[in-house]
Amino acid sequence: MGVSSSGLAQETSKPVRFFDPPAVPVAKGYSQAVEIDLGSSKMIMLSGQVPLNKEGELVGSNDLSKQAEQVFINIRHIVEEAGGSMNDIVKLNYYMINVGEIKLLRAVRDRFINIKTPPTSTLVQVSKLFRDDVLIEIEATAVISKNK
Repeated sequence: MGVSSSGLAQETSKPVRFFDPPAVPVAKGYSQAVEIDLGSSKMIMLSGQVPLNKEGELVGSNDLSKQAEQVFINIRHIVEEAGGSMNDIVKLNYYMINVGEIKLLRAVRDRFINIKTPPTSTLVQVSKLFRDDVLIEIEATAVISKNK
């Protein structure tokens, strides 16, 4: 540990790193992800991802399949930026306007995750998301081994 000019000991390395990968939309007032050092691995917790491309444009107006695909692409970008892959996803939290479209979501999801050992998940139907044209938001957590 080093000593700051105020005389207080400061840790030389933080166990937590917030980051915003360039391949996803710029976050306004929050971080897209946080990396938590767990010793031999690291946990990546993602903010809820929505169907916006890196330019901040909506993908898939009124089309849950296209919106879900963009969300999973955003999740993949963030996890890969942290040195992992979609196989490292351990938890998914889904927020949907219409859970009646679950089959569409599952079809898209299964193209991105390891279906032999799928992550844990929670699905919640909501009346509204942050924009009227957004049909889905997904949070993700990954645990990535440092010994890859």
